[in-house]
Amino acid sequence: MEKRERHDPATARIDDPWYDALASGWGELDGTVPAFAPPRQRAAEAAPGRSAADIYLEVQRSAAFQEVRARYRRFVVPAALAFLAWYVAYVVAATTAPGLMARQVAGAVNVAMVAGLGQFLSTFLLTWAYARHARLRRDRAALELRWDTQEMTRGMAR
Repeated sequence: MEKRERHDPATARIDDPWYDALASGWGELDGTVPAFAPPRQRAAEAAPGRSAADIYLEVQRSAAFQEVRARYRRFVVPAALAFLAWYVAYVVAATTAPGLMARQVAGAVNVAMVAGLGQFLSTFLLTWAYARHARLRRDRAALELRWDTQEMTRGMAR
């Protein structure tokens, strides 16, 4: 077994994984910067005697954090309800309307098979939409909050 060289985390290079030189903006569809801004506070400016828990609570109460959570909820709640309704409709139709589900669409393909494949398709589309929404609407702001929080808690005993 070979021994791996350990690197000092303080000298590690931190690149912005969300930076894309080809992109026109950094998140919004129209290329504008969001109206909210994450709190900027350096560890040197932090009041002495503050614990990491106090800093995390402050960040949690910040407008930037609340905006990230609100953007998450505005996408996830309607998407989850729509997908659940579509799934329940499929199950209810399969159990209460077997004649409808057995109706042939083309050859040996019936309505139940098309709806079942539609379940798979809608799962993939929803996954793609969620990833796109996260990338465009939340990831950059959440990453900035994370970096700011780490900067504020740097050197503190946890």
